[in-house]
Amino acid sequence: SPLPVKKWVHNISAFTKKPKTTEVTAGSAAVFEAETEKSGIKVKWQRAGTEITESEKYLIKTEGNKHSLTINNVGKEDDVTYAVIAGSSKVKFELKVKEPEKSETVTPAEAAPAPAASESPAPPAESSQNTEVSSAETKPEEPLDPIGLFVARPQDGEVTVGGSITFTAKVAGESLLKKPSVKWFKGKWMDLGSKVGKHLQLHDSYDRNTKVYTFEMEIVEANMTFAGGYRCEVSTKDKFDSSNFSLTVNEAPVIRTAETCLDLHSETLIPFCRGEGKSESQSDVDVWDILRKAPPTEYEKIAFQYGITDLRGMLKRLKRIKKEEKKSTAFLKKLDPAYQVDKGQKIKLMVEVANPDADVKWLKNGQEIQVSGRYIFEAVGNKRILTINHCSLADDAAYECVVGDEKSFTELFVKEPPILITHPLEDQMVMVGERVEFECEVSEEGATVKWEKDGIELTREETFKYRFKKDGKKQYLIINESTKEDSGHYTVKTNGGVSVAELIVQEKKLEVYQSIADLTVKARDQAVFKCEVSDENVKGIWLKNGKEVIPDERIKISHIGRIHKLTIEDVTPEDEADYSFIPQGFAYNLSAKLQFLEVKIDFVPREEPPKIHLDCLGQSPDTIVVVAGNKLRLDVPVSGDPTPTVIWQKVNKRNDLLRNTEDSITPSENSSDLNTDNKLLFESEGRVRVEMHEDHCVFIIEGAEKEDEGVYRVILKNPVGEDKADITVKVIDVPDPPEAPTISNIGEDYCTVQWQPPKYDGGQPVLGYILERKKKKSYRWMRLNFDLLKELTYEAKRMIEGVVYEMRIYAVNSIGMSRPSPASQPFMPIAPPSEPTHFTVEDVSDSTVSLKWRPPERIGAGGLDGYMVEYCKDGSTEWIPALPGLTERTSALIKDLVTGDKLYFRIKAVNLAGESAAATIKEPVTVQEILQRPKFWLPRHLRQTLVKKVGETINIVIPFQGKPRPKITWLKNGQTLDSKDVGIRNSSTDTILFIRKAELHHSGAYEVTLQIENMSDKVAITIQIIDKPGPPQNIKLVDVWGFNAALEWSPPQDDGNAQILGYTVQKADKKTMEWYTVFDHYRRTNCIVSDLIMGNEYFFRIFSENLCGLSETAATTKNPAHIQKTGTTYKPPCYKEHDFSEAPKFTHPLVNRSVIAGYNTTLSCAVRGIPKPKIFWFKNKMDLSGDAKYRMFSKQGVLTLEIRKPTPFDGGIYTCKAVNECGEAEIECRLDVRGNQMNPMDNPNTAMKRE
Repeated sequence: SPLPVKKWVHNISAFTKKPKTTEVTAGSAAVFEAETEKSGIKVKWQRAGTEITESEKYLIKTEGNKHSLTINNVGKEDDVTYAVIAGSSKVKFELKVKEPEKSETVTPAEAAPAPAASESPAPPAESSQNTEVSSAETKPEEPLDPIGLFVARPQDGEVTVGGSITFTAKVAGESLLKKPSVKWFKGKWMDLGSKVGKHLQLHDSYDRNTKVYTFEMEIVEANMTFAGGYRCEVSTKDKFDSSNFSLTVNEAPVIRTAETCLDLHSETLIPFCRGEGKSESQSDVDVWDILRKAPPTEYEKIAFQYGITDLRGMLKRLKRIKKEEKKSTAFLKKLDPAYQVDKGQKIKLMVEVANPDADVKWLKNGQEIQVSGRYIFEAVGNKRILTINHCSLADDAAYECVVGDEKSFTELFVKEPPILITHPLEDQMVMVGERVEFECEVSEEGATVKWEKDGIELTREETFKYRFKKDGKKQYLIINESTKEDSGHYTVKTNGGVSVAELIVQEKKLEVYQSIADLTVKARDQAVFKCEVSDENVKGIWLKNGKEVIPDERIKISHIGRIHKLTIEDVTPEDEADYSFIPQGFAYNLSAKLQFLEVKIDFVPREEPPKIHLDCLGQSPDTIVVVAGNKLRLDVPVSGDPTPTVIWQKVNKRNDLLRNTEDSITPSENSSDLNTDNKLLFESEGRVRVEMHEDHCVFIIEGAEKEDEGVYRVILKNPVGEDKADITVKVIDVPDPPEAPTISNIGEDYCTVQWQPPKYDGGQPVLGYILERKKKKSYRWMRLNFDLLKELTYEAKRMIEGVVYEMRIYAVNSIGMSRPSPASQPFMPIAPPSEPTHFTVEDVSDSTVSLKWRPPERIGAGGLDGYMVEYCKDGSTEWIPALPGLTERTSALIKDLVTGDKLYFRIKAVNLAGESAAATIKEPVTVQEILQRPKFWLPRHLRQTLVKKVGETINIVIPFQGKPRPKITWLKNGQTLDSKDVGIRNSSTDTILFIRKAELHHSGAYEVTLQIENMSDKVAITIQIIDKPGPPQNIKLVDVWGFNAALEWSPPQDDGNAQILGYTVQKADKKTMEWYTVFDHYRRTNCIVSDLIMGNEYFFRIFSENLCGLSETAATTKNPAHIQKTGTTYKPPCYKEHDFSEAPKFTHPLVNRSVIAGYNTTLSCAVRGIPKPKIFWFKNKMDLSGDAKYRMFSKQGVLTLEIRKPTPFDGGIYTCKAVNECGEAEIECRLDVRGNQMNPMDNPNTAMKRE
């Protein structure tokens, strides 16, 4: 048997790297690259099915096993499908062309990014037979001759039972020397060439103009067994191709009976999700009905959708259910074919028996059920009820109710509750190349879930990119190395819920929140270079004059979170250099300079007045900027002899007062009184302190805070004089968090976010803002922008309709990011519905207009609150509400309109998000009754006499047309109808005649008239009420002779208002008086009753018959007819018994067979012989009667030997021998058993069906 097509495809794949669909800007160049497994393979490129030749526009390159196609100056006409062909492999891809943006000029280099090389092995390229090439794409006028032989492949088909369908395959024959060989298969190995007959026809033809071979397979009068997968294989001397397709056979529409309707009380298995976790109930789903109607190819999909775990068992049971049961004498009502119940619920199984006193037995899987707390038996009149409480999976079984020798069979299916998603997916944002792991938690361990990306199911076979993992109740989807193409919405589905999350994959960008700054330090001081970047995982190196800094005991390098530090202790002149920090993997270079300050003290004579040596001591104070949280170290060189006293003070700018650490305020004139120890002003230890040295003093603030900002005054005093200087310290910090953002302009998947600047910018201007978003029930915030937002508003997109979100904002200045703002008010992206459809005017009168419409195509998560109907007068622009408030119906009657007005009408659908676009009547509607001629539309069954029986209900409905509303008149035989006896109901579109209980006097000719002004229409209806006739009259026994009696009678006086169709004649023996019918439907009024028994006396009676049936009573003869005895006796003839014996003879021989190992097979023949011959089976002359591997059957002369799962050793010569007393006969055949070639990768369900 031929190998499965999919396996063959993978074996011949010629590509190791396939070109990908690319999007470029018009005017730029596009590059497609492919790699073949071997070098030297000839590669062809195609554009829309036509081979590309090298030119200025198309540049084709080949280097070893690498091949490329460059398309220069791309235009809109290049937006088509391309293909690359190597050997027998063909890969399709697309070029998508977009218009260039006005604000930017895209260079060809930007528009043609090099295809990303994936580290994981690319999946093998699909060959031509797996490329989706529809027959519509291939033009018959220009037949292609690709590497794959098919020009047009057979497509999937659908047919109703009893219908016919034709599958067509076309093969290019231009390059073929002779006609290709074509085979059609069903499943994997059944060759249909041997099945041609009444239901299957194969045709082929050749078109000499187009050089195309056409092969057709026609299926005639299809039945359900024809459904399944098919394959068409075409082969030539050196080429081979095949195509798979499937046939779906639908049942003819039938009326469901009570037996086929299953009472499945279950909740909807897959609820419609609105938002996160909310579900709306749907109507109950009849899984059995779905399976019964579905084609076999859909069984697996239905099993997953509705949570079916034992699909094979259900299909077996479904076969049994379809068998019709014979009428029962013991049961008035049997069990339904199947019942379904939720786990933990109770179920009642009920039958009705014919005998109220009958005893019943209940069996479960063939074993009698005993009374217990869970099983309760009830007998109520004719009803017998079995109640099962707290159903478990153990109760999922076959049940029987037995009354005497009769049984009623049913199946009980216990359905486990749907699998719910207890912890939904979280949105994720990663950089290119990072690992992504989506995690969700479901209500049951080991549950089956389905993953989708943007609505397309993810499977292990599609790509090696995705990995699926189960850990108890947790389900994982893992992407090891993410790419930009992985961005999108990922969905996990169970049979009880859905959860959606968004993945955003960003290219790696690095922002510098704080760069390193130039430093000037003195000898033996500490120098600290610090920078802050956006990614805390980024590592980097420090350079000194271009050479990497090696840390040691004096030089320390640290990386904590986003902050990188280079600390140099005990600075020396050799440390003066340019220092740089380079983040790994990014083209950044953060540089700063370290300057070494040498303190030179000139020789001064004794008694030198104090002097403060600062770089700038002018009228304006020197400003020192420090980042909040950092250490401020202020070195002030001083001189003076004797050594001056140093006093540090913080100046209050408002009244120029001095503030010491004890917050005492004194006038500046009193500063001479402060000539005391420094401890009175500042501590020598603690966060804010002063350190005194011989030639300088140091002012230190550990972890600067906002309160430390201000003007600091240093005063030097000695007996010779004093000096002072003001130093301004400015503390800068990250901004304060902004206030919570506000959300406005909410749409289907977008909203507008607005916010205000922070109250305090940290002393540095705000550079921009960062926006984050999260789902209300989630804890993970997702960043929405990587480039800082300069404005105070932002339009957020790509949200999921119906999900509740929150937003928050960060402010960013040169120091860094603020803390996050409070979260915004929760909001839900919803959109108004689309406009209503099929909006039309149904009717118009002098003061009303009737409108109707259909619901919108898209309603969305906001639901539908109702419809708003408005009208506008012709020539006006004011729209007036036509109805008070909203209407939930899809029709409306607008009343109290002015006759003659011309009005436009429009309708809008309304939900939480607002109003939809309006659906409008294009032409104005004139409010005026349209005159329409009166006319009856008499139903076909009323055009002939309507016959009803006495006591039946008469309900005659006659539709009509006519405007304005016509006047309706009913007459019977020219007289007005009696309203007490007959009911008449009239509407604007029909008139109804109603008689609750028909009597004979209701018969007659009825006439109904329709009148509008001087126009009218009338119809006549004849009603005939019939009853059973009276008995015949004047019955006479005319004559009696031999074994015969002659009767005569006259027709009945009352024929029941219907023609007498005949008579029923019956006889009764005087002894028993049991009546037997002699004639029925007898047309004459006289008859002769023959074959009467000698010596008996007979009475006769006669019933008359019409359409209504037999008369209630019969006419009976007064005197009996006596049949006289005669003296003759009867002697029966004597016959010789015939000899029917016959020697055995085979009427149908055994046939040589070749079968596949592992599948049960049978050998059959037919034999004739009297008496019935005794049968013996032999294999290679060995008797098989004692071997359990073989089963022998004999039915109506047909002999069958069943061999269970044969192996190659079971092949050989099999002989069947028949022996009786008249002789013997034998016949033999050969059986060959081939090895099982089934691929282990084959679908196990296919193997199951095969069994």
